Formats: sequence, C-alpha cells, structure tokens
Amino acid sequence: MTQPSSTTAMPGSFRDPSGFLFYHGDKLYRQINNTYRQHYDLLMNSGLYSELTEKRLLIPHHEERPATASRAASGAYKVIAPEKIPFISYPYEWCFSQLKDAALATLEIQKRALDHGMSLKDSSVYNIQFQGNNPVLIDTLSFEQYREGQPWIAYRQFCQHFLAPLVLMSYRDIRLNQLFRIYIDGIPLDLASKLLPPRTRLKFSLLSHIHLHAKSQKHYENSGINTSRRTLSRVALTALIANLEASIRNLQWKPAGTEWANYYEDTNYTRESFDHKKKIVADFIRACSPKTVWDLGANTGEFAFIVGDKGIPCVAFDIDPAAVEKCYLDCRASNRTNILPLINDLTNPSPALGWANEERCSLRERGPVDACLALALVHHLALTNNVPLDRIAKFFSSLCTWLLVEFVPKSDSQVRRLLASREDIFDHYTQDDFERDFSKHFTIERRQPIESSERMLYTMRRQ
Repeated sequence: MTQPSSTTAMPGSFRDPSGFLFYHGDKLYRQINNTYRQHYDLLMNSGLYSELTEKRLLIPHHEERPATASRAASGAYKVIAPEKIPFISYPYEWCFSQLKDAALATLEIQKRALDHGMSLKDSSVYNIQFQGNNPVLIDTLSFEQYREGQPWIAYRQFCQHFLAPLVLMSYRDIRLNQLFRIYIDGIPLDLASKLLPPRTRLKFSLLSHIHLHAKSQKHYENSGINTSRRTLSRVALTALIANLEASIRNLQWKPAGTEWANYYEDTNYTRESFDHKKKIVADFIRACSPKTVWDLGANTGEFAFIVGDKGIPCVAFDIDPAAVEKCYLDCRASNRTNILPLINDLTNPSPALGWANEERCSLRERGPVDACLALALVHHLALTNNVPLDRIAKFFSSLCTWLLVEFVPKSDSQVRRLLASREDIFDHYTQDDFERDFSKHFTIERRQPIESSERMLYTMRRQ
C-alpha cells in the first residue's frame, strides 16, 4: 500500500475535525487539533486511557517529541504515534461473531468511559480493528466529556453499524453483512426494519432499537426539530447501554448449511495425504521465512494455523461465512493471536470504497505480502468460476513474492464432482497449461506430489 510522506490526512481520515492520521516515512502518526485539547487531556488524566489500554480495548500510543510534532499541520495540539494494526479489515469481511464481539467491545468501552466522566461521540464500526481475535478501538479521538443529561450522540450510529447488521444476519441471512459494501455509513434502519421478519417486532428491544427507531428517524428528518437537544439522565443512558448489550448477547447464528463448513469431513484426502500436505506447508514457511502470509482459501484454518503457530501473522481468507466463523471461534478458544480469519470472494474481492474510492482500501491495496498459500483453490476459480489460469497467476503475482499453490487434476474426485453438473469446456485446464501460465509470472522452485493423491504442490517465486 502506497503511503503518503507528508502531513496530508490519510484518505480515510478526513471526516473528524478533532484530528487526522498521516504518515511520515513509513511511520503512522495522529495529529490532535487544538479543538480537541480539553477532551484529550481528560482522556489521559482521568485514568480512562490507562484502563482501556490495559484491558486491550483501546490501541496504545505515545506522544511524539517536539521535533517530530513540528511536522504537524497548523492547529495541532499534539502528535501521537499509535501502535500499528498488522492488517486493516472491514465489517463486510467479518464473520458473525467478529461483528458481535466488536459491538460488545464498543459497549464495554462506552460503559467504562461513563465511569470516568466521558462518552463515545461516535461508534463507527470502522473504528474497531482486530489484533488476532481481540477487537480494539483504534480512534483515540472518539471520546468527549460527558455532561449530565446529554443523550448518547453515538446511539443511532451504533444501531446502524452494529445492531442492525447483526439482527439481519441472525434473523434473515448471514450474507447481509455485505450491505456494508453499499452503505458505508451503516445500514439504514428503515431498510433493516423492512427486511426483518415480523416476529422481530414481538421482541421489545428490537422493536425499540430498530423498528420504532426507524420510524422516529423518518418522523423527525423533515421536522426541523433538533433531536440532539433532548435530555437523557445518566441512569437512563446506563439502562440504554445495558439493554443494547443484552440484545446483542442474545443474538445467535449457528454455522450450518453452507458449502465448505464441513470440507475437511467431506474430502478425498487420506490421513496420510493430509499430514504430508501439512509438512509441505511447514517446509515452505521455513524455507521462505515470510514476515506476513495470506492464506487465500483457508477454509476453517488448518493450514493457516501452521503459519500462526510459528509466530507469523496470517490473514486467513475464505468465501464461506460458516468456515470463517468456525475458524474465528477456534482461534478465540485456543488463543491463537496470529490468525485473522476474514470473508473474501476472490472472484469479487473487497473493492476500494467511500469518498473518491479512497476511504476503504481494496484487498490488493492492503498487500502485497511476503507469501501466499493457495491450497485446493485454483480448480474452484478456474472450473467453477471460469477464470483462466493465466489471469489467476497474474492476480496472485500482484499479492505476494512467494506462493505455495496446489494443482488438482480433472481426474481428482473433487474436480469430477465439480464438473458432474456442467459441460467440461475446460480444454486448457491441464498440468502443462497450469505450469506454462504460472511460469509467465513466477519461477517454479519446486514440485511436490501429495502422497496418496493425484495432487501437486508448487513452490513459486514471483519473477
């Protein structure tokens, strides 16, 4: 990802008048404007910052020396250097439990803020990122001093960014988190209300936070009434937060019925083949010594775990939300902190979004990485989605330097199953075609047949 080298605000950091992020060289800084001085000082002096960073709910930072701060733009109060997140992800790439954990973390932060005389002034889902399986707030400027009687200004945003998508995923369809791609500022509550089944109106919390909230928005949007002047006692605000928290904790989604959630229970690998494949992956990681790895078709993460267990950050992508859900829950249960499971369809990867297509980076803009795994993936792209082998090779070469990629021939039982319901029009899907097309972009360093199978693993290096 190309990084600016001046104090110009990063493309996704222009909306907040309190400050902005910028790069100087390869180091990330955040400028805090004079207009935010009072709130920042309260954050640091009240004990809230120390508590949140100790609990891993807020990204830590250090204040820069005057020499570094001199690079700041006009109006600066301070310049801080926040700890960098290894990989920036977005809610349309998260599984259900990731979004749920992010929502609960946001509410926990709000509760702790109130205990220190502060409140979240926004609750954008994009302000939460994952360090492994831990959701953390990355926007130090999200807090303001709390004044008795003021409503929670971030309530509407919380409902649009967290509650509405979670309810839609739980009650209607897990794939509706993809609405974030269209509605970058959160899912409109009137749309959520229309999409939800009628039985959700029988649950008081959903009736209040979604259906009646949507109706209230519609009523007041053209009334000229400033609803921000309404008062809300601290007791009522605390009850509101508690009710939102209970509502979200009660939301459930059980992974079932999707294509790849039970892949490893329904595969043609023998135990011997599977163990041999694991050994090849471990040998590949040892040989190329990558600092960053993407597993492009991770399924439930069996091979990504090999990478993460070596202390190497690995983003584990898969198209199936059930597989990603299972991977995330397994990582959370086993405290695997180097794995970040994410949903991504490589035939339609996450695009650049937002103002001027610059607020949210595309998948490719967040690379390249040192190494990629593409295991049992190419035949799905080529045969299920009709992507030519040379295009697959070119795309992979834009993502990584080293590649471990698997070729599965047509004689393989899994491929025969893919082709059972369609005409075989793939005359150029052969091992020779595979090697020729990938050799246009990579140097083939090694070929290794997987024991007790017809499959071949290739170690490649980008030319």
